[in-house]
Amino acid sequence: MKKLTILAAALALAAPIFAADEGATLAKHWQTSKDFTLAVADAMPAADYNFKPNDQEMGFGKVMTHIALNNIRAFASVSGLKAPETPEKIAAAFQDPKGVFDKESTMQFLRDSFDFCIKALPQITPEKLDAMIGPLSGRERLWSCFTHTAHHRGQAEVYLRIENIKPPDYKF
Repeated sequence: MKKLTILAAALALAAPIFAADEGATLAKHWQTSKDFTLAVADAMPAADYNFKPNDQEMGFGKVMTHIALNNIRAFASVSGLKAPETPEKIAAAFQDPKGVFDKESTMQFLRDSFDFCIKALPQITPEKLDAMIGPLSGRERLWSCFTHTAHHRGQAEVYLRIENIKPPDYKF
């Protein structure tokens, strides 16, 4: 029993160290995700930014916008920072089933979303990671966001391959 008490005390004292390391790790991987996602987004020619393999799929630009919107929503909810406004042109295209996305505006919005996430990271305390936001903790919401980005980036890579474009090489 005494060993268990000592172990619990040691873990309690180490919690801030784990939290700091967790934040640094998240920041490192979020920067990698930003760089890789922007490289995938840039690989699609501007003329093909609305390409979609079939009518049931989102077009390429809409996929990139979908990633950006989720990034902003997740990091704003966990950090408590006010989410940046979605540019009117992007918001209108996203709401319209036939909306048209241009490469330059879409990539800027995607870049801005990642920049917001990176700016929000220092505001995310261990308490905010543990806090429940709906059915998920802050930590789970950020993990979900990271996974969501990877999922749709993979979808975008398939779009590139359908268009005979080799996606950028993944870097971890």
